[in-house]
Amino acid sequence: MLSPPPKPELDHPGSIIYFKVADIQLAYVTLSERGVHFEEGPTLVADMGTYNLWIASFRDSESNLLALMSNVPKTS
Repeated sequence: MLSPPPKPELDHPGSIIYFKVADIQLAYVTLSERGVHFEEGPTLVADMGTYNLWIASFRDSESNLLALMSNVPKTS
């Protein structure tokens, strides 16, 4: 995924590594319970037609920005 940073605090010299997860809400809760501090919790970022794209961002121990992403199917 290539795009300019949406906020100045997300502008950095490195790349964001995205981890695709099946259930972003469950992954967020599990990692939070294990001590991961999220910069931004699960957020709907795009309507992709048949599914919604959700992202949650966090930093590793060296302050590199990482993110979870999930393609959440739309329900009828």
